[in-house]
Amino acid sequence: MSDTKYYQLLKEKFKTKENVLTEIISLEAIMELPKGTEHFVSDLHGEFLAFNHVMRNGSGSIKEKVKGAFEAEPTAQVDIDDLAVLIYYPTDKLHLEQERLSEEALKDWYRQSIEHLLKVVKYASIKYTRKKVRKTFPKQYRYIMDELLYELNPIPNKQAYYESILQNIVERNQAPQLIRHLAIVIQQLTVDHLHVVGDIYDRGPAPDQIMDRLMEVPSIDIQWGNHDMIWLGILAGSYLCMISVLRISARYGNLSVLEERYGINLRPLFEYATRYYTPKAAFIPKQDEGPSLSQAELDDYNCVQQATMILQAKLETQLYRRRPEFKMDARDMLSKIDFAQQTINLAGETYTLKDFSAPTLDPSNPSLLTDEEQKLLERLLHAFRISERFERHMRFMLDIGSLYLIYNGNLLIHGCLPLEEDGHFQTIELQGKALQGRSLYDFFERQVYQSFQSPTISDNFATDCLWYLWCGPASPLFGKHAMKTFERYYIDAPETHREIKNPYYALREQEAVCVNILEEFDLATSGHIINGHTPIREKDGENPVKGNGRLICIDGGYSKPYHRTTGIAGYTLLSNSWGMQLVAHQSFVSPKEAVERKQDVISLKRLVERVPKRTLVKDTTIGSQLKLQIEDLNYLYQHYEKI
Repeated sequence: MSDTKYYQLLKEKFKTKENVLTEIISLEAIMELPKGTEHFVSDLHGEFLAFNHVMRNGSGSIKEKVKGAFEAEPTAQVDIDDLAVLIYYPTDKLHLEQERLSEEALKDWYRQSIEHLLKVVKYASIKYTRKKVRKTFPKQYRYIMDELLYELNPIPNKQAYYESILQNIVERNQAPQLIRHLAIVIQQLTVDHLHVVGDIYDRGPAPDQIMDRLMEVPSIDIQWGNHDMIWLGILAGSYLCMISVLRISARYGNLSVLEERYGINLRPLFEYATRYYTPKAAFIPKQDEGPSLSQAELDDYNCVQQATMILQAKLETQLYRRRPEFKMDARDMLSKIDFAQQTINLAGETYTLKDFSAPTLDPSNPSLLTDEEQKLLERLLHAFRISERFERHMRFMLDIGSLYLIYNGNLLIHGCLPLEEDGHFQTIELQGKALQGRSLYDFFERQVYQSFQSPTISDNFATDCLWYLWCGPASPLFGKHAMKTFERYYIDAPETHREIKNPYYALREQEAVCVNILEEFDLATSGHIINGHTPIREKDGENPVKGNGRLICIDGGYSKPYHRTTGIAGYTLLSNSWGMQLVAHQSFVSPKEAVERKQDVISLKRLVERVPKRTLVKDTTIGSQLKLQIEDLNYLYQHYEKI
């Protein structure tokens, strides 16, 4: 598009020259406001309840806003914990008070709650423009909320006006709806932008609910994790990614997520699995939480795991043979098996296979799919493709996601920057290109988008790259030399289960290594690497702040089985205009406990960095975008009559 055409289109948005000037003045003023609060979360692993609570309380930020709103009124009779719970769970809290209070007492509670919430809204909105605050109000209440907010301490002449609005709201039974909306407004104003640093999906029971929640967030980005990648791979047409998702879902007893909440017809898979397989001890599903499965369901899930593991092994062998450049032939497990002896040879050692059953496998051509298996894969992939909800979630994750993000001078990555032992970037060669550091990330991100250009082709290079991102030896999302799924199922020798981490995870403790990574992405050495993926063993003294403050690991630790390893329920990060705070969370019980007992998650905040001068919007990524807008508007203003 030519510059002239661009400015002609821009002019159409501003009917007069004065309108252009008004917009310039507005944007220049916004640049001088303090930057909004960023909230970083990662590794949600399908644990909706714990994640949703962290979202509702802003990792403790909302309670701080409540305290701040009333600290100038030491005599005010405000139960901070009670008011905070009302903001976190307005519907549940309303139901509790409606059952507990008499009609007149409830009206008084409504009125008092509305006034208290308005004070918190006003306090939470002090660094935003009135226009931005007004946008958070629902349309049907925009006028009323605007009037109440800016007449909160009315002059005598307007006291009756203010009282009339409040009284009518309560008497006309509009108070519950208004209270709910005010609570949501506070949640939105407290956190300006959400970063999800990977792994929404995995073993947890409700990743779909997390996706629904994320789609409601006004300002958000996602950095894909390795688990997210295999879910995206299904929509891109990868049989291998699909079978792996099905196997993992069966392993953790979560196939109902696919069947009931995404509407995927898995009946053909169950029929196939139970026809060829019988339950084996190595495939007993792991149940972390939620309703227990019946014995019949456990047996079915057991058989599904076995069937999908053999299908996965066949498809892996096919992929590694057609992609020798991946250098993953060591993971071609079927070629290493002596089927007559039921043994496998790994690195010169022979191991007996346990619970190994592969009735559809031809020893002379082990990777060959039967006609029945090929048709099964096609039916299953079709079932995913016709799920409107599944596609909506994957498209959202694709549209707002990326492998890495540079934002406000920080680098956000889920996994790692693959390194050699000496700290140099690990180099791999794909499609004739030597890839390392940032070029490795950029290459794989292009392949992700390319894979969606041909979703009906399951074995093209771009689609195969999604599997590499899941478990490849130089994958920036995986970060280990190999994924030992086959060995864990079939070999009773712990030494074969070991997955060696990339040197990155040891070297990121060194500031020089972190600085080198920041420079690779053209970032100042005062920036930070925000990293997820690996749980921090706090109970063993591990520090999530590494490299002399240059790297912050925020694995959310939402998955409950990890709590025994880490000693906590994970970390989140807050970045506001004064600096950064790392928040360590304890386990979340339930919304019911939170409401009835006013129990919040115990969160310990640790100051990571305090800036000497408050960060303004003009110092941020959004500020850079606004500067470009202002430059264009200044040009339009100066040449308005000629354009």
